[in-house]
Amino acid sequence: MNVSGMRIGLIGPLPPPSGGMANQTLQLAKLLRAEGATVELVQVNRPYRPHWIGGLKGIRAAFRLLPYLAHLWQSAARVRLFHVMANSGWSWHLFAAPAIWIARIRGVPVIINYRGGEADAFFDEAFSWIKPSLRRADAIIVPSGFLEAVFEKRGFPTRIVPNIIDLGRFRAETRLWDSSKTDFPYIIVTRNLEPIYDNATALRAFNIVKRRFPAAKLTLAGSGPEQEALEKLAAGLDMTDAVTFTGRVDNESMAALYRSADVMVNPSLVDNMPISILEALASGVPVVSTSVGGVPYLVEHDKTALLVSPQDPDAMADAIFALLDNPARARQISEAGIKSVQQYTWPKVRDRLLRVYEEVLTRTQTSVTDIK
Repeated sequence: MNVSGMRIGLIGPLPPPSGGMANQTLQLAKLLRAEGATVELVQVNRPYRPHWIGGLKGIRAAFRLLPYLAHLWQSAARVRLFHVMANSGWSWHLFAAPAIWIARIRGVPVIINYRGGEADAFFDEAFSWIKPSLRRADAIIVPSGFLEAVFEKRGFPTRIVPNIIDLGRFRAETRLWDSSKTDFPYIIVTRNLEPIYDNATALRAFNIVKRRFPAAKLTLAGSGPEQEALEKLAAGLDMTDAVTFTGRVDNESMAALYRSADVMVNPSLVDNMPISILEALASGVPVVSTSVGGVPYLVEHDKTALLVSPQDPDAMADAIFALLDNPARARQISEAGIKSVQQYTWPKVRDRLLRVYEEVLTRTQTSVTDIK
């Protein structure tokens, strides 16, 4: 399908903060524009105006929601379809569901691009509220087989359109740990500092690693409400000098961070198709990750990554040792990871996505013709 000249309403978050969905929204907008489409971004996380409203819990939601709904209504008059980046929890109720109903009222086809590792628990809790909106979506796309199974269990067919990795930015120029050539192993965690990403387990695993490699360094690249608690944990483990908290990292700096790392650790408790793992694989960094949610759909244990149980610092440390102690194995996993991410480049994902666009638009046009 040729989308040149097509006007698409893309609804989702934008950086900052640089979370996976925000980065995917921004990247997709750029790629569709490069195809010649006109992309109208409807941002769900626009800065509060005035800025101080952001400090007023409860009230601040209205200051974001009302302009958002107005933008949706206006955008629906100008675009041929809505592409909605959707997530679980209040994000669904406040942003995705209204986009579906406004599209329905305005006669605009809507594609739900659902993501988020908490989908199964969210659906168990609130599916009676979610189902009416899902029924009115013209298509549901998901980035992984994990989410495909979550929807299938509840009777909703989906199409898999994977997340996109930019190999122009994340490229394999990383070093691989070699004790004869490098002074210390460098480990990174590139998840935001939120409870679901369990950075505390990564710190405890690193504490074990540090007993064997006293000069080892760890960087936690991300921001979030857990930072103070994690800093206290690092201090309590006597690792303040070895652990760096970067705060928010922009995309270019993140690429450089991967290129300097020996191992990337993903300690999350729930997950779907983490962009951070794709970025590490593309950069040639061996990955140690918890085997949760969609991660086993993304990587294969002992082939493209090493997988461990969640909240198990000993197992996580053992997996890190397995890479640091065996450079040949680390290189083999790194090379397999680099090959595996080729399927997530835009030329491969593009055809899947545009095929969904074409089918939805054709079906909508046929329905309109039948009514006439």
